[in-house]
Amino acid sequence: MQVISALASEILLVPVTLLPIINPLSSASVFVGLVGAREGLARQLARQIAINSFVMIVATMLVGTYVLTLFGISLPVVRIGGGLLVAATAWRMLGARADSPPSPAEEQAAALSDEQPLQQAFYPMTFPLTTGPGTLAACVTLGAHSGTVTPLHMVSGVLVAIGGALLVVLVVYYTLRNAIKLVTRIGPNGAVVMQQLVAFVLLCIGIQLVWAGWLDLTASGAAA
Repeated sequence: MQVISALASEILLVPVTLLPIINPLSSASVFVGLVGAREGLARQLARQIAINSFVMIVATMLVGTYVLTLFGISLPVVRIGGGLLVAATAWRMLGARADSPPSPAEEQAAALSDEQPLQQAFYPMTFPLTTGPGTLAACVTLGAHSGTVTPLHMVSGVLVAIGGALLVVLVVYYTLRNAIKLVTRIGPNGAVVMQQLVAFVLLCIGIQLVWAGWLDLTASGAAA
């Protein structure tokens, strides 16, 4: 029972960490600019973005640790670096103005013709608008492990990556799937309030990651 509880906690940690970074509401307006008022196209494009995001999250969580090992980067350093990047992203979100100009990727997406939205399912809608550098850095941190990797650790890691990524992309899919209604109902003021709340949660997550990495570094230094 403890194993199942621990596995469930690790799976839930993935959407809790990634969704504030992804913040699918922030790309909802760009999504609506691509699909217009066509509900069928919205479902199709949202499904493709969710599939692309699922593959990227799972692959990064499973392979990221081995890439770090190849370059000789330790797990505590990954946690600190990922936490700093997440916190920096949150700080920029907290300081962003509602009337600030969109990013180049958003401008490019919003300027595209509605006849070819599916061609933009990966770039820019999946990367960087949905799973950008901050998301991938957090995925590496979530998938990082230390010590000897046993078959049980490998199986649990795969389950956590798949289960957590599935929860994330389900939220992304249903948010984008209903983006036309959401953008209309929330309005510009509601979007600003939502962004500020999400940014604060994201800042706390980044600080927590940095603190965990620092504790690991000090513990390893004391042991040496």
